Amino acid sequence: MQKGVIDFITLGCSKNLVDAERIMRQLEAAGWRCVHDSDDPKGEICVINTCGFIGDAKEESINMILQMAERKKAGKLRLLIVMGCLSERYRAELEAEMPEVDAYFGKFDFERMKDLIGSYQNRINPRPYSIYERHITTPSHYAYLKISEGCNRMCSYCAIPLITGRHTSRPKEEILAEVRWLVSQGVKELNVIAQDLSSYGLDIEKKHLLPELIDEMAQIEGVQWIRLHYAYPTDFPEGLLDVMAKHPNVCKYLDIALQHCTDHMLSLMRRHITRAEQDALIHKIREKVPGICIRTTLLVGHPGETEEDFEELKQWVKEMRFDRMGCFAYSDEEGTYANRHYKDDIPQEVKEARAAELMAIQQEISGELMQRFVGKTEKVIIDRKEGDYFIGRTQYDSPEVDCEVLVTPQKAELKVGEFYEVKITKAEEFDLYGEIE
Repeated sequence: MQKGVIDFITLGCSKNLVDAERIMRQLEAAGWRCVHDSDDPKGEICVINTCGFIGDAKEESINMILQMAERKKAGKLRLLIVMGCLSERYRAELEAEMPEVDAYFGKFDFERMKDLIGSYQNRINPRPYSIYERHITTPSHYAYLKISEGCNRMCSYCAIPLITGRHTSRPKEEILAEVRWLVSQGVKELNVIAQDLSSYGLDIEKKHLLPELIDEMAQIEGVQWIRLHYAYPTDFPEGLLDVMAKHPNVCKYLDIALQHCTDHMLSLMRRHITRAEQDALIHKIREKVPGICIRTTLLVGHPGETEEDFEELKQWVKEMRFDRMGCFAYSDEEGTYANRHYKDDIPQEVKEARAAELMAIQQEISGELMQRFVGKTEKVIIDRKEGDYFIGRTQYDSPEVDCEVLVTPQKAELKVGEFYEVKITKAEEFDLYGEIE
C-alpha cells in the first residue's frame, strides 16, 4: 500500500475517461499522486469509474468492484470509491449489496470526492487550477474533448438518457479555453466527443452551434487535427460539412451511429428518420466532403427485427460500403422504452449470429477499401513503438477503435507524437503498412 497514492480504474467510454481525468487533476492539486489503469494497483485509495450502458459493461464494472473489495478486505486498500454511470443509475442497490465500498458517486456529483478524500487525510490545501484542466491519461499528443452531456433522443434501446439526463451543452467559450489549455500541454489532436454531437447548442441558443464551434476551434494555433465522434443523423447540422471541407485540420472523419436501415426498424427504434432521409444524408456528407471516412454503428436483434429486416440491412451495408463499422447485439436494458413496451423475443444466439454475419461482410468491404491507400502518401501521427514498427494513424482513424499504420523507419528513429509523410506499401483488412519517404 502506497501512502498518498490514488489508483483510478476507468471502464467504459471516452466520456467516462474525461470525467476521471478532471477529478484526478483536482486531487493532484490537493497533493495526491494519481495513477491511472495500473496493471498492479498499490495505492491506499482506489477509485473505480464504472460503465452502466449494457449488460456486459455492467458485469465488468461489478466484477472490478468485487476484485478491489477483496483487496480492501486483505488490508491492501484503505478506501474504495465507486463513481460513474453504474453508480448513477443503481446507487441504492449497490450500497445495499456492496457495503465494502466506502462511497458512491454518480455522473454529476463526483467532484465532491475531493472533499471526502480531503477529510479522510486532512490534505486539502489545493493549488489553483481551472475547471477544464485535467490529468491527461492518453498519450500526450492527443486528448478527448467532451462538449456536452446527456441526450434527448430517447431511442428505444438506449439507457443513456436514464443515466445522464437531458442534453446539456457546455458554453462555447469554456470549450475553446480548454482547447487552448490542451494545446499548451502539447496536445495536437482533439477527438471531440458527446453522446449527441448534432444537438450541440440547441439548449443554449435554440440553434445548431456545432459548425461555429468547430470553425473557431480549427483556427486556434497548435490544433493540428480535430476528429468528430457520435453525431446523430436526425436533424444533423449540415453546416458542419462546409466547415469540414474548409479547414484542412478538421479530419475527413465522422462517427455517426445509424443503427439500422429499414423503415420498420427505424420506427421501432424510435430514430425519427426514414431510410430515404438517412440515405440522402449519407450521400450529402460524401458529396460535400469528398474522401470522408464515415464510421457507423449498427444494432441487430432489436425486438421486432425480422429476417427480412436483417436481409435488407445486409444488402444496405454492401451498398453503402462504410469505411469503418461496428455492430452490437441488442441488450434488453431495464427502464428503456423497448424494455417496457416490447418483448425481447429474439434468441441470444440469433442476435450474435446476425452481428457476426454483418461484421464478416464489413471485413470484406474494409479489405477492399483499404487497398485504395496503397501507393499513396498519407500524413500519419505516431502513437507508439512496437517491436520493429512505429504504430501510427491517418486522419481517417480514431485512437484505439480504428485502423493503424505500421511504419518501418528508413534512416532514423521516429518520434512518438510527431507527424510524418508515409508512403503506404501494403494494405490488410484493418491495417496499413508504410515507409517514410
